[in-house]
This record gives sequence, C-alpha cells and structure tokens, in this order.
Amino acid sequence: MSEQQKYYITTPIYYVNDKPHVGTVYTTISADVLARRHRQKGDEVFFLVGVDENSQKNVESAKKAGKDVQVYVDELAGIFRETWLKLGISFDRFIRTTSAEHKKAVYDFFKRVNDKGDIYQGDYEGYYCVGCEEFKVESDLVEGKCPEHKREPEWISEKNYFFKLSNYRQALLDHIDSNPDFIQPVSRRNEMVNYIRDHMEDFSITRQTAEWGIPLPTDESQVIYVWFDALINYLSGIGFGQDQEKFEKYWPADLQLMGKNITKFHCAYWTGMLLSAGLPLPKKIYAHGFFTINGEKISKSLGNAIDPLDLIEEYPFDAVRYFMLREIKYGEDGDFSLDRLRERYNSDLANDLGNLVQRTLNMIDKYLGGKVNKSVRHDAPVDFVQVSNLTEELRFDEALKVIWLGVSWANKYIEDEKPWEIAKVGDLEKLAIVLARLYDILKDIAYELVAYLPETAEKIKDLLEVDEVVPPVGSLFPRKE
Repeated sequence: MSEQQKYYITTPIYYVNDKPHVGTVYTTISADVLARRHRQKGDEVFFLVGVDENSQKNVESAKKAGKDVQVYVDELAGIFRETWLKLGISFDRFIRTTSAEHKKAVYDFFKRVNDKGDIYQGDYEGYYCVGCEEFKVESDLVEGKCPEHKREPEWISEKNYFFKLSNYRQALLDHIDSNPDFIQPVSRRNEMVNYIRDHMEDFSITRQTAEWGIPLPTDESQVIYVWFDALINYLSGIGFGQDQEKFEKYWPADLQLMGKNITKFHCAYWTGMLLSAGLPLPKKIYAHGFFTINGEKISKSLGNAIDPLDLIEEYPFDAVRYFMLREIKYGEDGDFSLDRLRERYNSDLANDLGNLVQRTLNMIDKYLGGKVNKSVRHDAPVDFVQVSNLTEELRFDEALKVIWLGVSWANKYIEDEKPWEIAKVGDLEKLAIVLARLYDILKDIAYELVAYLPETAEKIKDLLEVDEVVPPVGSLFPRKE
C-alpha cells in the first residue's frame, strides 16, 4: 500500500469519570468528517477512538458512585462506545486502556525507552492536580488553585520514575522547525515552541501512591502514570506489540486531534516518548479551541454539560454536526447555544436545504412524471473542488459555506426560472432542462455532504438514485417553532 492510500486518524481517549458531553463530541465529529472524506476518496482509513481508564479521577468517581473501580469503568466505557454508535460515528476501533493488549503495548514501549537509558528513579515533591492528572509548579496555580478545576492540588512527596524528556529538546525543536505544519494551528505551534525551548523538563512516569493502573514491570510498587500509559493507546490501537504488519501499515498517524488543554502532552511528552522509542512522529497534531455553553464554561457543577443523546431526541444528529462545524471556526474558541442551534436548523437546514430538496423533487414528479434527463449538467458558479481542499485543511466552516453556495444557487435558480410558469406555457423542453439542472446540483450537494451530514446525504442520494423520482414524504428537516 502506498502512503497516500492509508489514512490513520485519532481522537484523544476520554476519561470515564463522566458521560460524554457536547465538548467531547466536538473532537469526535471532526475526526469523523475527515475519516468519511478519506473513505470517500478511496483511501484505506483507520479511525481510532477510545477511553482512558487508568486514571485517579476515575477512581474518585467510582468511589463517589459507591462502585468497584473495574465495574465502574466497564459501565462508563460501555456508555461512551454506545454513544458513538448511536451518533453514527464511523470509528474502526474503540480502544480501552484496561485491555490486555494495551497493557502489553505499554510494557513493550517501556522496555524500548528503558533500554535506551531514558528512565531513571528520583524523588518528586510538589503539587499534583487529579483533575488535570498533571504535576503542577507554583506558577501554574491561581490563588493556590488549579485555574481549570478551581481546586487546590495535592502536595505529593514520593519516589517516582522519570522519563528524560529533556534529552529530546533540540530534536523536537528541529522537527517543528523543519515541518511547519506539524503542530496546528499556528498559535498552538508557537506556544509549544516556547514551552519546549524554555520550560520543558523531565516528567514522572509513575506514581507510588496510585490505587489503580498498570504496574511498572521493573518495580511493581509503582503504577505507570496516566500520560505515559494513555498516549500509547495510539500505538496499541493499531497492533503495536501484537500485530506488527498492521502497525507498520498505519503508523505514523496522519492526524491526531485534541482540545487545546492537552497540547503539551501530545506535542512534547508524546513526541519525546516516540523519539526515545525510535518510532516516527505523527504527521500532524491539531489542537482545536474550547467552546462554552451559552457563554459559560462546560461544568458539571453548573449543570450545563449537555448530553448529546438528549440533543438527538429533539434534533437529528446531522443538525448538531452542522451547527458545531459551521458555527465555530475550527481551532478557535466558540459558543454552543441552543438558541443558535435552532436558528441554524430552521434557516440553513429546514428553509434552505430541506425546502430545496422537497420543491425540486415535487416538481420533477409533478411536471415530468418523475423522469429526468440525468445527462444534463448544472452551470452553477460553485467550485465544489474547494470542499475537499478546505476539509483537508480543517476549515470545516468554509467548506460548508461552499456547499451552501450551491444550495443558494439552486434556490435562486428556482425563483429566477419559475418552473411552474414554464409548465403553464407548455415549454416542456425548457422545463426538462431546468429541472434536470436542479437534479444535477442536488447530486453534487449530496456528494459533498457525505462527510458532514452523512444521514442527510444518504437520504438525498436514495431519493435521486431511482428510475422515477418520488418526492420525500415531509421535509428532511421539519421546522422547529
């Protein structure tokens, strides 16, 4: 297989200390768009998702729930997997870090790094935030608290094992310099260059006091620290340490997506670990922004963490996908508003796209008996090739704008040509051409929507790919009042 034909894309693996919410869905939708687009192009895609179960915050959540930790993580992992399936996420593998194959991959990876001489034992004394699963220095704190989790970190003093990340400072800086697109967007790239150059230090890869996780193979009194364990899922998910042929087929990852809060771990820790283990670095790491809910940060305490399964009781999930990708410029922070979702749904989906499909197919059925000349091509001044290019560049909002230029052209074409008036005067030849052009642009629109609105694209294609066109019963997107 040539390199161009394979496409390996990952999302971060999510902690199972709570159910999925619209924030976790955002990264997963983005990856799903790219996976679907590459399958559409004929590439052999591997799309990895999963959950991080070996975390102290999961232990805390299990205790609060009054459940055994394994029972708890089994339940939550099942909820995550079922949620992605119900939302139509087209993943190829759902990886769990409690699996035997992941544990073996971690041990194989550790051996490589240890054999390289990059593991040493030392004393750790300092702050640790369970919420971030991260050791903190005083300058990270605001009024003595983690700025993200608004809680005082624990003071820890224990013997740990450390990874010599500082050995790879210059190699990482050189790689970033030689590969300008390696870390995106540019703002994250600049942040990481500053961090690696001025602040990056060796980091602890074990905890002496942790109650849960993978024991260190060389010292079972220690548990492997979450990041040294969790990041290896990107390898274990494609057969590292188990299926060498599969692993070599897909690694390195073509794109690793995540939120900006874990950029450091992916762009410094992860890349340094890979260099130590003698493995190629991913081709691109992209850290998108966060979004608020109606102007406020997503928070369990505020009760605004929207469950995507609740959303799809009111809206088709394609509408949620459309809103997230169209409303928020990828890479930047944005806001998720139920009012804006309803506005976008009614204007863009119900009025623009839904009405276009309904009107066009009704007229083909009414005036042409469902028969349309499929060799006629539309002449809309829309460059649909841009959709693929913009999607590859993760400019999802702009790609959708291009598709909607086609939708807008078709709606205007109907108003300008007035097929009902052409039918009145009996110019059947002109009428057939007008409706054939509308049919043709609907085909193009459906094709371009496959990655973005997969269910909707399938419905439109099913309506078009028949000998006799029959209009849909009701709108694809009934208006919400």
